[in-house]
Amino acid sequence: MNKEKIMKILNTAKLVAMWIVVAIAVFMMIFTLISNRFNRTDKSLFGFKFFIVQTDSMSATDFDAGDMIISKAIDVRELKEGDIITFVSQSSHNYGETVTHKIRRVTEDADGSIAFVTYGTTTDTDDEALATVIIGKYVGKIPNLGIFFAFLKSTPGYIICILVPFMILILTHGLNCIRLFRRYKKEQTDAMNEEREKLEKERAEAQKMMEELMALKKELAAKETTDGTSGDTDEG
Repeated sequence: MNKEKIMKILNTAKLVAMWIVVAIAVFMMIFTLISNRFNRTDKSLFGFKFFIVQTDSMSATDFDAGDMIISKAIDVRELKEGDIITFVSQSSHNYGETVTHKIRRVTEDADGSIAFVTYGTTTDTDDEALATVIIGKYVGKIPNLGIFFAFLKSTPGYIICILVPFMILILTHGLNCIRLFRRYKKEQTDAMNEEREKLEKERAEAQKMMEELMALKKELAAKETTDGTSGDTDEG
């Protein structure tokens, strides 16, 4: 494998590595912006809401602490036994917290409005969810993303996942700029040297031509002198 092929492979590898770093940096930036909507009952993305699971109350059947779950708004009249719903707890021990549990049965509250008795499949403890506090129906999960999100929010996570990729990106672009500047200066220097060599060559050729003309002039002058001397001799 010749040097040219090796350099081509190295340049391709550098380009691929740079684009990987760019992709990571962009992904982290987008993820950071989207993450502001996590665990927010008043924020959604295309109608979906995202929550980080804090406990293992549903780990026996559906999701674990550290998973990210996705819920979507739904007409409460469509909910039925066995559905998993996200709601704001009204219980005294965790009032105001966001809970995602499975419906044990559909019931009614004191006013006759629809309500639900839910439970965690691990704890098997009942809690009540009124129609007015239901956020949405559970539609899926992203395993362990909450753990990554928690790490990203920490100082080491920020440094490793966001700061370092952007610093590498900035450093790479800086080195490319320096390399391009040096190449530009080298091309300028090479062009100036080439022009100088061309001028020196033309000067040398002109000087040589001048020397040839001077030599020819001397030769002609010497010939004229010889001819003149010969003519004087014949007249005598």
